[in-house]
Amino acid sequence: MTAFQELEHGPAPAPQAAHQPPAAPWPGSWQPLGARYRHGADGSHGTNFALWAPGAEAVELCLFDEAGAERRHPLTEQTFQTWHGYLPGIGPGQHYGYRVHGRWDPWTGARWNPAKLLLDPYARAVDGTFTGHPACCGSVRDWPEPEVADTVRDNRDSAPYTARGVVVHDDDDWSDDRRPKTPWAETVLYELHVRGFTMRHPGIPPELRGTYAGLAHPAAIEHLTSLGVTAVELLPVHQFASEDHLHRRGLSNYWGYNSIGWFAPHGGYSASGTRGQQVGEFKRMVRALHQAGIEVILDVVYNHTAEGGEGGPTLSLRGIDNAGYYRLGRGPRGNRGYDDYTGCGNTLDTRQPQTVRLVTDSLRYWATEMGVDGFRFDLAAALARGGDGVDMHHPFLAAVSQDPFLSRVKLIAEPWDVGHGGYQVGNFPPLWAEWNDKFRDTVRDFWRGARPDVAELGYRLSGSSDLYQRGGRRPYASVNYVTAHDGFTLRDLVSYNGKHNAANGEDGRDGTDDNRSWNCGTEGESADPAVLELRARQLRNLLATLLLASGVPMLTAGDEFGRTQGGNNNAYCQDNETSWVDWSLLERPEWRALRQLTADLIRLRRAHPVLRQRAFFSGRAAVPGGRRDLTWYTAHGTEMAEADWFAPTAQLGMLLNGDAMSERDQHGCPLTDDSFLLLLNAADHPAEFALPGGGPWELLLDTADRAAGQPLAARSLRLLRGGGLE
Repeated sequence: MTAFQELEHGPAPAPQAAHQPPAAPWPGSWQPLGARYRHGADGSHGTNFALWAPGAEAVELCLFDEAGAERRHPLTEQTFQTWHGYLPGIGPGQHYGYRVHGRWDPWTGARWNPAKLLLDPYARAVDGTFTGHPACCGSVRDWPEPEVADTVRDNRDSAPYTARGVVVHDDDDWSDDRRPKTPWAETVLYELHVRGFTMRHPGIPPELRGTYAGLAHPAAIEHLTSLGVTAVELLPVHQFASEDHLHRRGLSNYWGYNSIGWFAPHGGYSASGTRGQQVGEFKRMVRALHQAGIEVILDVVYNHTAEGGEGGPTLSLRGIDNAGYYRLGRGPRGNRGYDDYTGCGNTLDTRQPQTVRLVTDSLRYWATEMGVDGFRFDLAAALARGGDGVDMHHPFLAAVSQDPFLSRVKLIAEPWDVGHGGYQVGNFPPLWAEWNDKFRDTVRDFWRGARPDVAELGYRLSGSSDLYQRGGRRPYASVNYVTAHDGFTLRDLVSYNGKHNAANGEDGRDGTDDNRSWNCGTEGESADPAVLELRARQLRNLLATLLLASGVPMLTAGDEFGRTQGGNNNAYCQDNETSWVDWSLLERPEWRALRQLTADLIRLRRAHPVLRQRAFFSGRAAVPGGRRDLTWYTAHGTEMAEADWFAPTAQLGMLLNGDAMSERDQHGCPLTDDSFLLLLNAADHPAEFALPGGGPWELLLDTADRAAGQPLAARSLRLLRGGGLE
């Protein structure tokens, strides 16, 4: 076989004569992109279709009737690389897709294949499923010579095996909605999965469980409001597809980090239908959460798509303009292959203006027309990659920062990717908050007895100024978390030393081995009272440390009442009771008590600005002769000296002076608050703490349930209020 030989497999695409003769579309408009239902030139109702496909030789709009029969309409108008046309009489609920004609030359990145029905990247709703059938691949997946399989064009029609876009009527002005607009410093995030959070909730009607409507139900919202969280961070709700290897194992992508439709709410989470009804249902969910004072943050995946690597399916972007949307050519296969900074087979090329436009158009759509309040960007470093690494002056970051609307919503980066130089914690520009994995690792290590330098712990407790103070950022740039969807649940963190992922079918290759967990002496579930008591104390320690530290705390759904995944630390493909929140745990007194402690700590945080600082501590007095805003103590009651920070120790005291805050209220008056003393003992033996100052000190919390006059128990935390200094 020669290097540039074109190979084809399967019957050629059916000629146009096999379909009903198409009615010629009117010219229509080249913008906006997507399918937009509106009035035509003569006042009639219809839909304008516009698709950016600069290298295409021809584009066919494919409409499907109720029986699934296809009718093709060639788009003959092209303006600024956009193919467009207007069809009168076509309205909401219409199923559609595209077939794009062009060269088949994988060696130069050209992978056009008109046998593949393509999803409109701007589709507002998607109906049907992506089945994983081999015919969905642009090349022959099972070609007998695997090393060249991606160069063999597959001419089988993919339409019977793939999902279609749906025309949606956008008629909602949000005039009745009131966004909470919670300031960053007052934010408490709660990461949840729409399906997993609602599937087993006894207060939600069975027909609504697993859906947007289920999350909007009063029973779901009551849990959030009584807990006191201010924002839900939803695992991906963009339309997504499951990977082929999961289809083959009879599993599915549960988490949803495999997007294919960035404007469409995932149809699988809709109780009302997928012919556009999912859009209205999502909007009603957002309204219900807003009415309860809860913001909606979306976890978004723009770094890659469900099309995967060169052997993956051709579902949308690959068949529209492969080289225009994806980063190609750095691997051994040249432009046949994809630069993979995501571990998912491909990386979106945000160096391209049209790709930046696609992402920012999607963000604006969700923020304006769908009402969401912010975004958490999966593998955000991949979106900021230039030609030779991550660039914090990247066009994508610049586009977001100057956008008059996006610059005012909450922006959270997962500040790394899997490529060289991809770890960027602390480096994102102002306006961006970041998931702070240094907080996670340090807090886990401290309480399991690994004893990192207490200097590291001091930075994490006080807002991570070493990471975020430069460049004008604030403590709330740090999204503090101990657990997230990826990894152990909080209960599993104190119950397992190693992962137990056999159900995933990957022979233990999946999931991290760096869990920084401690099983308290027994692997897995235990009936030993001593083990159970220690685990319960560790849970209280971890939750209290998270909610009393400066920065923005993030809880993971169910951690507040002991959710377990049986030691699975990568349950991305477990759409079952392994991952679904088990609400029956609240029938047990010990888990109700943990939930109440969580709510009490959030309430305390909300009531006291000294616990949610908007500026970094200075360690100095706000006024001459005054007290310092933050003081650190040894267990002996003496102030920490330089050498104390690096000496082996498992004890630390942190005094927050409420009358030494540097902040002012809205009228310019200095803010004052109570003072708080946080004492931590991660040793396996009790510790006597000498209290600083003249007192009195009021005991608010002891995670070992000891009285104030007793020594601090092994592996426990104590919080006191008051205590004037002499």
